[in-house]
Amino acid sequence: MRRAGCGCSCPKAWQRESTRLTWQRLGSMRARRKSAVMTKRRLSPEESRAWSRVASTIKPIGPAKDNLEEFERALEAGEPVSPNRARKSSAAGLIAAAGRAPENPKVTARAADRKGEKRVKRGRLELAGKIDLHGHTQASAEAMLGSFLQRSRAEGARCVLVITGKGRGGEGVLRRNFLDWVQGPSASHLVSGYSEAHARHGGSGAFYLFLRRAGVPGTPRTGR
Repeated sequence: MRRAGCGCSCPKAWQRESTRLTWQRLGSMRARRKSAVMTKRRLSPEESRAWSRVASTIKPIGPAKDNLEEFERALEAGEPVSPNRARKSSAAGLIAAAGRAPENPKVTARAADRKGEKRVKRGRLELAGKIDLHGHTQASAEAMLGSFLQRSRAEGARCVLVITGKGRGGEGVLRRNFLDWVQGPSASHLVSGYSEAHARHGGSGAFYLFLRRAGVPGTPRTGR
């Protein structure tokens, strides 16, 4: 018996035709769904009016670089900067400027005893001791430096060597903080002067510290 509309008496041929039609319908349904998802919905008149009200309250901000440069010029010229003008300076620009590493300080501070400094660099004055701060955190390095200086001074030392390391590009964290520590409350009463070490003692990654005699107050001399 032939099936109507099939054109073939074979049951397998009829099944194949039925399967093809089913997949065709499914493909058409998927295409309609995809088209509906991708179609952008237009804003209603009420939504358009609400957006216009919000947009009218937005004040555009000028280029970040221009605002920052204007702010810096005003500071250099000594002009008063109003709070509004300060706020306009680019926050991103200020953050970027703050994130830049400080310039590597070329330590040429004069030691309390210039003759002694020259003698150390020439190898004619023996270093009473040394401390290597490599591998320590900032907090532990500062604490170790203070203890080392107190102990060295109590033993009568006049000159010691402190190794901070150079870091990448001469911008090591310990090296940058060294001058603050020496002039801070934990060491300023112990140190009379300091200078960058000779190349054979570590160069820019180490420093000579000249210690005060017991009972002599003051702060390290930093004159050039």
